Amino acid sequence: MSGFLLNRLSQSIVLLVIVSIIGFTVLNLMPGGPLAQFGLDPGMTQKDVERLAEQLGLNRPLWIQYLDWAWRLIQGDWGHSFRDGSSVLTVIGRHLSATLLLMGTSTALAIAIGSWIGIRGATHRYSLFDYCATVGAMVALSVPTFWFGLIGIYIFTLKLGWVPAGNMYTIGDGSVLDYLHHLILPSLVLSLVHVAIWSRYMRTATLDALSQDFIKTARAKGLSERRILLKHVVGNALLPMITLAGMQLPSILTGALVTETVFTWPGMGRLFLDSLGYSDYPVVMGLLIFSAILVVLGNLIADIVIATVDPRIRLA
Repeated sequence: MSGFLLNRLSQSIVLLVIVSIIGFTVLNLMPGGPLAQFGLDPGMTQKDVERLAEQLGLNRPLWIQYLDWAWRLIQGDWGHSFRDGSSVLTVIGRHLSATLLLMGTSTALAIAIGSWIGIRGATHRYSLFDYCATVGAMVALSVPTFWFGLIGIYIFTLKLGWVPAGNMYTIGDGSVLDYLHHLILPSLVLSLVHVAIWSRYMRTATLDALSQDFIKTARAKGLSERRILLKHVVGNALLPMITLAGMQLPSILTGALVTETVFTWPGMGRLFLDSLGYSDYPVVMGLLIFSAILVVLGNLIADIVIATVDPRIRLA
């Protein structure tokens, strides 16, 4: 088990280094570079821009800038925002809870609803429910998230008035019920695509479990279909779903970026777009690395869990 964990940890570190190199290089090679926003200020002369570049160390070779940035990152200094001079970690911390709340809620909904649809589709194979679930999944996977968000706002906010159109809470309220009221629509929109993915994978995994010999043995012993399903089928079908949960983190983060923009949700996705538009490169790089760490940790935890519950993985 220790060798398995060390192998996964070393792979994760290498992946983070590659992601940081690519992200740092692309951002610094973009037109205008990190100081593009300062060049738009009519009060800034070329000498002022050059002096600022020297103060920030941006006139050095790119590889030296990267090594300096990486070393400070390891020491806990993620840099400071160009916008207000705040620490990058402080800026990210202000928006982290909003993104985690949205991602956590949508993931829980996707797992619960998607698993139920997948299991029912497998146990009622080729039924009307199975066909409707298949068509619904194809539609959800084909339509972009922002379109679902706009349609949701039009129907449930403008026409029915059931939920707010955006933001995380009502100014002056901030109660738990108010937070939940604002959370309903964006979490449902973000979870929609992942419900489709979970339902298809869960259906396949359930059908595979139902075809195993131990299920035939359980039926031969006279066990009820309900007991077979709950005790033998679901547990085995959920094993590949653990890996899928880790793999879905990048797409959930991407979906959160779009969803937060549509619903003006004050999370990391909206912060990323705002910082990119302002050319606030320290914050953009901080968000990129922080998101990569979240994804790597998610996959690492999924690997540990699957290795713990399935000894075949550990032995392999």
